[in-house]
Amino acid sequence: MTSIPSTEKIETILSAGWLTVWFNTPENRNALSDELTAELRAALEAVRNDPAVRGVTLRGRGGVFCAGGDLKGFQAALTGGLSHEAASTMNKMGGELFRLINEFPKVIVVLVEGAAIAGGLGLACCADIVAVTHDAKFALTETQLGIVPAQIAPHVIRRIGETAARRLMLTGARFDGQEAARLGVADHVAEDAVQLDKIEADIRKAVMRCAPGANAATKKLVVDAKSLDADQLIDRAASVFADSITSDEGREGIMAFVQKRKPDWAE
Repeated sequence: MTSIPSTEKIETILSAGWLTVWFNTPENRNALSDELTAELRAALEAVRNDPAVRGVTLRGRGGVFCAGGDLKGFQAALTGGLSHEAASTMNKMGGELFRLINEFPKVIVVLVEGAAIAGGLGLACCADIVAVTHDAKFALTETQLGIVPAQIAPHVIRRIGETAARRLMLTGARFDGQEAARLGVADHVAEDAVQLDKIEADIRKAVMRCAPGANAATKKLVVDAKSLDADQLIDRAASVFADSITSDEGREGIMAFVQKRKPDWAE
């Protein structure tokens, strides 16, 4: 049975094959402090290889998802004489977190209430499925602070395209949940938190109908496809398909369809 490490900055709930992670520092609008991000990484790694855990939801306490980087922490580091090397290392750690979420072998759902600013928006862009309230607020504010959305930019570009990403990053433009859906940041828009919960429940039900191994292999193929040429992609896809259809999951899925029953992972 999976054991989630003890945490202080996040709250974790593991139930019915799903891990919910609540960012739980509303006093700083759930900013991505070193402590919070370390706990988030540890919680994700704890369930990474557990076949019983089918998905993860990220959301925020206090009516806000995430305000991005911990600016007070940045200020303290600068006051203490933050070196170029230390700043680079700190930023790389953020990039590793975004990559972990983007490449995670489980389905990652992000639910946004209140705001997803800077790194908070970056987290949303790394997720598989994003649901937001219509009045949620979004912005990439880094350049307004004289810094660069360095590790966030590739994920934002992948999610919404270069043209829109340039506009948002170079102006710090703010937008709401409806615009997030139009841009492609959000897949679902809710009227309020109650409807957001219902949308998430429907997403969970849909994911639970899918084979966990097939989902993990599909996510990996999607990620790997960006670095493959056409011939390599055909070969890789053929190999992944062969692995899946000859696996226990594939055999069970085909047999369940023929026998007009649910496969064992959906029961």
